[in-house]
Amino acid sequence: MQHIDTLIHARWIIPVVPEHSWHEDHALAVHDGTIIDLLPAAEAARKYRADVSLHLEHHALIPGLINTHTHVAMSLFRGLADDLPLMEWLNHHIWPAERRWVSPDFVHDGSRLALAEMLRGGTTCFNDMYFFPDETARLAAENHMRASIGMILIDFPTVWAADADEYIRKGLKLHDDYRNHPLIKTTFAPHAPYTVSDAPLQRVATLAEELDVPIHMHVHETADEVAASVEQHIMRPLQRLDTLGLVSPRLLAVHMTQLDDDDIELMARLGGHVVHCPESNLKLASGFCPLDRLLKAGINVALGTDGAASNNDLDMFGEMRSAALLAKAVAGDASAVPAATALSMATINGARALGIDAETGSLEIGKSADLVAVDLGGLDSQPLYNPISQLVYATGRDKVSDVWIAGKHVVKDATLTTMDENMIRHKAVAWGEKIRAADEQQ
Repeated sequence: MQHIDTLIHARWIIPVVPEHSWHEDHALAVHDGTIIDLLPAAEAARKYRADVSLHLEHHALIPGLINTHTHVAMSLFRGLADDLPLMEWLNHHIWPAERRWVSPDFVHDGSRLALAEMLRGGTTCFNDMYFFPDETARLAAENHMRASIGMILIDFPTVWAADADEYIRKGLKLHDDYRNHPLIKTTFAPHAPYTVSDAPLQRVATLAEELDVPIHMHVHETADEVAASVEQHIMRPLQRLDTLGLVSPRLLAVHMTQLDDDDIELMARLGGHVVHCPESNLKLASGFCPLDRLLKAGINVALGTDGAASNNDLDMFGEMRSAALLAKAVAGDASAVPAATALSMATINGARALGIDAETGSLEIGKSADLVAVDLGGLDSQPLYNPISQLVYATGRDKVSDVWIAGKHVVKDATLTTMDENMIRHKAVAWGEKIRAADEQQ
């Protein structure tokens, strides 16, 4: 018998690749943080002797979920200013709160709260855009979480940087610090076409090519953004990005609620990725991403939650369900975006967008053991005809029992193994009391 680290027997194993497939009564063999085999349970028992052997009789084992658009530190603004029009929400609440509170300590505590929430909900990788990204990267590395950390860029000065040169310089240092890290990657993260001018964007396009990293950016989020670009630049935002060299397989265009046929054709032809954030778009009334049309055009679409200030959670199970249901309504077609496609958007599509699909995003031999066990044995999961449909339409993050990242057991029996939940809760409550008192004085 071959000696290995971990052998996980599960009622269903859903590899995601190929889509719409699952294995019943199989086992996954893991050694040195890597998936080395996927085989029938009886055969696994004869072939492997494991240090740890788990029997998950009522569980589905799936790839770790990938949250492809976050502002994790903003978890400390969760619920601060709900049910307001977008510009009132930004101008009178979120931006004043950021000016007052954002600091290394704020980002550290907000990111830690978000990481704990995401891990417990089955998210093993996130793609972030926020200030003090060094704090977020350090926390992710310390807690063995996979992350793509944004090298933020914006035209105006903030507590993080004074101008484009300083933003880029600090971003490049972050990239150098984590260049060889097994779990932490970096992306360029210019905020949006309307907040970053041409020269810095051209520099990002050049540097992204040189360093071989993605570009993560809000694009076509609202109708006002598109109209303002046409007035100022005589072209739509996506067209402008194309003239600057940013539309390519490196681009992760987030939101994309305001698209015409030419926009879709451009993204399909040049290989850009779209990151769909259905719940944030709904809450802020930003518009509807034409998800079914994008997928039928061959565009890779991943899923993100956005920040907890505009969602208000970091729940990828909720995003899968919302994405699938909303796509059917927008397309007027009940067959649009089936459950298996929604699961792909939350896993392998995110990995493809971030350029890490050789490492994670599916349960394939040779890939990292980024795994999530979901208990489907409860009354609210019965009867069960199709485990993929059950995961997307009838299951929540509260059913996640165990999570592994690169073979490390980071959530065990629904409990974090790398973080102190009571301390995180105490810090979040203390921040909430300070922020609420200040906001009430606005």
